[in-house]
Amino acid sequence: MRRNSKFVVGAAVKCKSRAVVAGTNIENRSFGLTICAERVAMCAAVAGSEQDFVAIAVAADSDEPVVPSEACRQFLAEFNPDLIIVRATVRGQRKIENLSHLFADATRGILEHADLT
Repeated sequence: MRRNSKFVVGAAVKCKSRAVVAGTNIENRSFGLTICAERVAMCAAVAGSEQDFVAIAVAADSDEPVVPSEACRQFLAEFNPDLIIVRATVRGQRKIENLSHLFADATRGILEHADLT
């Protein structure tokens, strides 16, 4: 796969079923179409019929543990606003946070009250 930025991020979501599903960022020449590793992992888990999620780990070859983008935080909050986020570097630096603390202003349940008929 061609990587435009050469910045590789990996993610793995831990499901309540104990399954662990991995993903990596998928870049596109049109940067807005790039998909973050967190969303790739979560989509792969959902495609595999997983519905309940406990934690997600995100790792990159960076000086500091990467922080999920606001889009990723919103996306993850739709599945579990209290998801445990493990952020790490390939050299072993690690931070563990709760998504609700990392993204306190998440818009929750947008579709909950929508009339989709």
